[in-house]
Amino acid sequence: MKKKSKQTSGFQDDPQAVSEARKYENPVPSRDYILQCMDEHKKLLSRDQLNELFDLNDPDQIEALRRRLRAMERDGQIIYTRRGFAPVSRLDLIRGRVIGHPDGFGFLQPDEGGDDLFLSARQMSAVMNGDRVVAHVVGHNRRGKPEGAIVEVLEHANQQVVGRFFSESGACFLLADNKRISQDIIIPCDKTMNASSGQFVVVSITQYPGKKRQAIGNVVEILGDHMAPGMEIDVSIRSYGLPCEWPQAVLDEIQGLEPVVPEDAKRKRLDFRKMPLVTIDGEDARDFDDAVFCEPKGTGWRLYVAIADVSHYVSPKSALDKQAIERGNSVYFPERVVPMLPEVLSNGLCSLNPKVDRLCLVCEMNIDQSGKITRSRFHEAVMQSHARFTYNEVATILVDKDTTLRNRYADLVIHLENLYDLYKVFRAQRTRRGAIDFDLPETRIVFSQDRKIEQVVPVQRNDAHMLIEECMIAANVCSARFLLKNRIPGLFRVHDKPDHEKVTALREFLGEFGLQLQGGEQPEARHYAELLEQVRGHIDFHLIQTVMLRSLKQAQYQPDNDGHFGLGLEAYAHFTSPIRRYPDLLVHRAIRHILHNKTAGKFPYNYENMLQMGEHCSMTDRRADEATRDVVNWLKCEYMCDKVGEEFEGVISSVTSFGLFIELNEIHIEGLVHVTDLDNDYYHFDPASHRLVGERSGQSFRLGDPVRIKVVRVDLDDRKIDFTLLGQTVQKNSPQKNSRKSTKRVKKKPARTTTRKKKGSSKKKVDNKEVKRSSNTGKKTATKRKKPGKSTTNRPGEKIGVKKKTARKKTTRKKTARGKGTTK
Repeated sequence: MKKKSKQTSGFQDDPQAVSEARKYENPVPSRDYILQCMDEHKKLLSRDQLNELFDLNDPDQIEALRRRLRAMERDGQIIYTRRGFAPVSRLDLIRGRVIGHPDGFGFLQPDEGGDDLFLSARQMSAVMNGDRVVAHVVGHNRRGKPEGAIVEVLEHANQQVVGRFFSESGACFLLADNKRISQDIIIPCDKTMNASSGQFVVVSITQYPGKKRQAIGNVVEILGDHMAPGMEIDVSIRSYGLPCEWPQAVLDEIQGLEPVVPEDAKRKRLDFRKMPLVTIDGEDARDFDDAVFCEPKGTGWRLYVAIADVSHYVSPKSALDKQAIERGNSVYFPERVVPMLPEVLSNGLCSLNPKVDRLCLVCEMNIDQSGKITRSRFHEAVMQSHARFTYNEVATILVDKDTTLRNRYADLVIHLENLYDLYKVFRAQRTRRGAIDFDLPETRIVFSQDRKIEQVVPVQRNDAHMLIEECMIAANVCSARFLLKNRIPGLFRVHDKPDHEKVTALREFLGEFGLQLQGGEQPEARHYAELLEQVRGHIDFHLIQTVMLRSLKQAQYQPDNDGHFGLGLEAYAHFTSPIRRYPDLLVHRAIRHILHNKTAGKFPYNYENMLQMGEHCSMTDRRADEATRDVVNWLKCEYMCDKVGEEFEGVISSVTSFGLFIELNEIHIEGLVHVTDLDNDYYHFDPASHRLVGERSGQSFRLGDPVRIKVVRVDLDDRKIDFTLLGQTVQKNSPQKNSRKSTKRVKKKPARTTTRKKKGSSKKKVDNKEVKRSSNTGKKTATKRKKPGKSTTNRPGEKIGVKKKTARKKTTRKKTARGKGTTK
């Protein structure tokens, strides 16, 4: 008894001490008593502190307490951090979504907003990218950022994972293609479907990772070999969870659709079939959701923008609608589309193909000679497109005055010229209101017949692109005003003002050039636009433009109208692309509801619905961007495979503590020159001035500097390209400060075995363009590549099947950028 008394002397106040002593040879405090003591101390306690608190000196008891603490941690009663243990009940818990990093650590994005929590590799070992979890703050890391510990997994995001299958030494496992999933997934050798090592497969997760537990899964689909044509898209679709199969309920719904617009659907709509509406799109466009027409009106113009009436075919809560919500938008890969709607709608009944009847929702606008919209109205109508133009054809007609094309489309040229005149006024008005107009390069991948990459060529936007863009912006503005005027729930396209910290950093950078961003604490879009115009033609224009772009936020969908900073607009919504964007479809439903009911009452959506829809559509928008960027990076890496050893000219597109990212001229492919490949020196990284400066040599490498490089390595699995620096051109009139103020010393390491990953390859949507920095180094991937309707006698503007009242002549107008460089 004396021995037993000694063993429990440090926790004799434990009500269960006697019971513990009877049950165990080496008794320790009960779980309840441990939690009570932790609560009383109001601070984190280490294991040594607990041993001391409970007066445990015997090694066996110390080991018994260690096991108990681990069991309590496993059961979610306590949390272990680097500073000690704490009861979960005492902690302020935060719910959010896990974002993994290829290097093993991660972040928690809180549902309520605010700063992300850093998650260590140890915390990430028990979760996967995208999981929804509960966590709490346990301290701050070396950079002063809050650090979290995961308490509980609420929802697993990955039911299936795509990646490369490997079999080594009798063990089978999957390396996830999504490098944000850093764990290997163990595959039982009898669950491989006879996959060959190196093949891409899809694995269904049967056991999720946990503390001291690896993820396990079974192969459910073999996609094929690494270099099979089209593999990059198949992998991306599965890696990002893009819905690509149509459920049977959807197939059943579309089976009942007629191939032509039925006559009863045209009743009570305005008849615009005689109005010379035309579509203007890219050469490879397959779905046409907007058409335009413009005519003079007094000293101004009347503009019509006709948009496919998708809402007529896709009813709320239908199987089609549920699938459209899940997809959120169409995803445009090189030479392949994952549509939001089945092709019978997207390329058929809802596509404004030439010379066939189509249902549409028309925005009619009166515009004065200054470009101001003085009046706008919406109409349900039926139309016929009078021609399918391409951007190049319209530019050739309007700018080059090509005789052959002007003769071919003689009846329509006057209407195109009206559009062009209005476009010039719109552009002038855009400048006056201070919209930001970034000059951002885009590229297009050209494939051979066997779908091998032949070229990566720059894409030039001409006046026809911008003409349509301005028309679409005008219609989108009118739709936003309509929502506000009628107080009906809808989604606005919101681009918030930049953060104060980003503006401060931008101004510090601009100071090196003797430049200033006006506007005080809260600069407006016009101040950005004025600065951009000031530096246009400057030798460092692209450098300055890049840093300005990075200071801006990403646009998103939300039910509250907070304006569009980049476009300099007080209200903006997406109306012009309901075939490929779900928010546009919601706006159409709101407009049609008002047209039919005159009031927002009984509208099937409320504010909370729109809040959820906005968050979801913003997510699917980003998901599509990431998936397409991943495919393009894969293809660019493949293109560079046979360029190893070749030399190129380029510019420094990003500066980090570990090296320089170089974007090659013309083809806009990016790779890394690692700091270890620079001349022998210690390099100071100055994030404010975006440069690396050699300590002894004073050699400076700055964002925007022109350089010459050699391609030394391409890693298709990781989608990384390595360069070595051959030379640098010193630009005149560029500041060459070597100040060490606020710099970080970067010691050159002796050797490098792998390429480092670029932090934060940026893609932002600001005005109507998708602003992309093509970063082949920014993401890991695998090695591969390949891959007639009747016309009626109704006059334009007259309702069909209704007694003629006042037949109003209407004009249509054309849509803005369509997902790739058009209105956003």
